[in-house]
Amino acid sequence: MRSRTPEAAEITGRAGPLLHGGRLGDLVGGQLTRLCDVAALDRADAETYAGLLTRSLGPVAERSLLLPPPSRSFLSDDHTPVEYSLAFLPGSAPTLRVLFEPGCGSEDMAENGRTGLRAVRDMAERWHFDTDHLDRLEDLFFPASAEGPLALWCALELRPGGVPKVKIYLNPAANGRDRSAETVQEALARLGHRKAFAALPDADDMLFVGLDLGDWKAPRVKVYLTHDGLTADEAGTIPAMTPAGGREQMAGFVRTAGGYTAEEDGELPFRRRTLTCHSFTETATGLPSGYTVHVPVRAYVRHDGQARDRAAAVLRSHGMDSAALDRALAAVTPRRLNAGPGLIAYVSLVHQRGHPPRVTVYVSSEAYQVQPPRDVLPAQSAHGAER
Repeated sequence: MRSRTPEAAEITGRAGPLLHGGRLGDLVGGQLTRLCDVAALDRADAETYAGLLTRSLGPVAERSLLLPPPSRSFLSDDHTPVEYSLAFLPGSAPTLRVLFEPGCGSEDMAENGRTGLRAVRDMAERWHFDTDHLDRLEDLFFPASAEGPLALWCALELRPGGVPKVKIYLNPAANGRDRSAETVQEALARLGHRKAFAALPDADDMLFVGLDLGDWKAPRVKVYLTHDGLTADEAGTIPAMTPAGGREQMAGFVRTAGGYTAEEDGELPFRRRTLTCHSFTETATGLPSGYTVHVPVRAYVRHDGQARDRAAAVLRSHGMDSAALDRALAAVTPRRLNAGPGLIAYVSLVHQRGHPPRVTVYVSSEAYQVQPPRDVLPAQSAHGAER
C-alpha cells in the first residue's frame, strides 16, 4: 500500500499562484499545448497530444487541483504525475517529450502496474507497434506484491503527424531493493544483452530500467544508476564508452550545471546524488552505445533564476540557442523564476555513439506546489534529489 497522500493544507499552504479550482487535465493539457508551439509542432498535433495526455491519466485528469495529489508520485517533487523535457541540438527546434504515470491514482503498486500495462498496450494497438520486450519482462517487474516508488512510467517523444515515439520506465526494486541488481541482470539477459551488466559501473542504487518501444531505428535498453558524491572529473570517466574529447566535455558540463565556482576544483563532489544512464543497442560486445549524466540542478540552487542561467550556459557552450528554453518556461507557468526552485528539475548531457552531443532540460508541471526560495543551499547528503 502506498503512503497516505498529504493533507490538502500541507500542499496548498505553499502552492503559490498556480493553485486554482481547475482540473489537473486542464492544467497539463494547456501546458503541453503551449510547449508544442515551442517545439514547432502545429496546432493539430498539439491538440492531439494534449488530448492523449489527459486520456492517459484516466480519472485523475478530472481531479480538482484544490484537492491534494492523487498519490505520492515519485515522478516529481510535488507529486504531479507529469513532467516535460526538451532535447536540444544545434540549429533546430527542441524535441518535446512528456513523461507521465498512467497508474498514479492506484491504491497500490500492483494496481499501478496493471493500469500502466493496459495504457501501453492500448497505445501499441492504436499505433501498431509490438510490446515483445515488455512482454518478456512482465513477470519480472510486475509481481503480485510489487515494492518500490514506481511501477511504470511512460514517456512520449512528440513528432509531427500526431504519432509519438514511446518509452517506458520500470522499477528494478519491484521484487525488493536488495534484489535490484539481480532483476536488472535478468532483464538485460532476457533482452539479449547478456554481457551488458558487466559493463555497468559501481553505483549506489539502480533506479530505472528504460525500454524504447515501437518506431525506433535502434531501440535502446537503458539502465539508470545513482552515485553519491560523484565528482565532475569522475562523471567523465565512468562510462565504458566515451567519444573523443567526451571526458573533458562531460566534466565541464557537470561543473556548469552543478554551479562550481572558480575556487572549487574538479575534485569537489556533488552535494547530492547524481544520475547516470547507460544505453545498450547491440548485443555482441556488451558495451553501451550511449551515456548520459543527469544533474539534479534544482537541488543546487536557491531559485529557478539560477537554474535557468546554468541551463542556458550549458546550451550556449554546446552551440544551442537558449531562447527556446525561456519560451518553454513561460509556457508552463507565469510565476517568477526567483519564486523558488524546482521548475527546472534536471539538466542532462547525452553522448550517443554516431550522434552529436544532446542537452536535455527537464521541466516540472508544478500543479500542486512551488517550493519557497532557499536561503541556504542544502548540505551534502547521501539521499538527495533522485528525480
